[in-house]
Amino acid sequence: MHNWFECKVSYDKMLENGMQKKVTEPYLVDALSFTEAEARIIEEIRPFITGEFTVTDIKRARLSELFFNENGDRFYRIKVQFITLDEKSGAEKKTAAQMLAQASTLKEAIAVLEEGMKGTMADYVIASVTETQIIDVFAFNATRVPTVKSEEELLAEEKQ
Repeated sequence: MHNWFECKVSYDKMLENGMQKKVTEPYLVDALSFTEAEARIIEEIRPFITGEFTVTDIKRARLSELFFNENGDRFYRIKVQFITLDEKSGAEKKTAAQMLAQASTLKEAIAVLEEGMKGTMADYVIASVTETQIIDVFAFNATRVPTVKSEEELLAEEKQ
């Protein structure tokens, strides 16, 4: 289960015409807490931003699923309603879920979602699709987790 946080970063951006403009851009990070989200966004964007920057806002993003597409340059928030039948009354019940799809166009975002949902048995309808301002998504990468070294390992490294 992922905990997604939307982090807004404010910095001076160099425009094509050589002017500098103060911008605030949203990013999405996978973290366990608000504190970790702040640390991760600082670590992830530091190589891409020259000069000073500030994390101005962090809020929990309630997303059920993310669908990545290497060809996409934008992120679309898709509200999906899962349809279930109430066994007692026989009435249809709709449960809403928010998902994020990476795509270049609105039509492609729907195709990415449908491709991602292809293997599921769930009945659903797409209630809405909106383009977000999210610049990039930083998912948790287990291979980048720093390992804690024992005292013996640290002493052995010092001797080398």
